Amino acid sequence: MKKQGFTLIELMVVIVIMGILAAVAVPKLFGMIAKSKASEVGPAAGTYVKLQDAYAAERNAAGGWMLIGYTIPASNNFSYKGGITENATVELTSLNNNIGWQAQNKVALNDCTTDECFWDIVVNNGDKGGQIKYAACLTADAAPLTANFTAISTPGENCTVSTAAIQ
Repeated sequence: MKKQGFTLIELMVVIVIMGILAAVAVPKLFGMIAKSKASEVGPAAGTYVKLQDAYAAERNAAGGWMLIGYTIPASNNFSYKGGITENATVELTSLNNNIGWQAQNKVALNDCTTDECFWDIVVNNGDKGGQIKYAACLTADAAPLTANFTAISTPGENCTVSTAAIQ
């Protein structure tokens, strides 16, 4: 009985198919890695919004991170900053498109290289009764990584940001 192996053409076809699969799969893999790193931004922002809402309902003012009980998440991927000084309170009527919470990537995330992508929560004076309006703003390159981030926004709020410096 004659033993045969694969022909050269069969081996070349397999190599071409593996090359095509690798060319499609590798970029998808890196995209998923970037999305998984960026997935920490949404819960961190949501926690800030909930704590700020609770503080505003009790004190009828917006508070800095320390006053509302917000702790900066430990992260190798992002740096977090607050626009309201840690121990300060701001009357709700004084809030006008100020950044209350901000995340910035420290590592490259696909199109977001370091110092290029921002996720901001802008706070505005709300209605009576200790309510604050929020606008979730992000740079265009950050949008594909955190598709649901803008769901934090109060309906109808836009992303106009004041020139107030981040502390």
